[in-house]
Amino acid sequence: MARAAGAALLVNDRVDVALALSADGVQLTRRSLPPREARDLLGAGKLIGVSCHSPAELREAEEGGADFVVLGPIFETPSKAPFGPPLTTEIVRQARAITSLPILAIGGINAVRIPEVMAAGADGVGVISAVMAVSDAGAAAAELLAAVAAARRGG
Repeated sequence: MARAAGAALLVNDRVDVALALSADGVQLTRRSLPPREARDLLGAGKLIGVSCHSPAELREAEEGGADFVVLGPIFETPSKAPFGPPLTTEIVRQARAITSLPILAIGGINAVRIPEVMAAGADGVGVISAVMAVSDAGAAAAELLAAVAAARRGG
């Protein structure tokens, strides 16, 4: 279904499931397989993302062969509370200064905050509550996509 819609399917944390589904890649956490081991299993054509919470973790992910990083939590959010206090957009600026990898900001992101995180250096965003905690997820997703497109255009 994802391919038919023109989307990539990434499996969270489970390289075995990604392999079984012939998914386009995985999103790894600090408790997952290291990116190099995941690459050995998945092969060169698959995407590997790594969740990072500091510049040191970002460097480690890059050195390990990640294709992109998910960085956060940037703002206060219940879904990312176990990872500590919000890092703020300053961490995005720091991350952009040390890597050319694509950076997806996550944690408390909504359409209003997208211009701020992208101006700080994020290439895109990841969201949970901005889509899952609303009555019309389709409309919310459309609003988020429009905000990302506008931020990429500089407006």
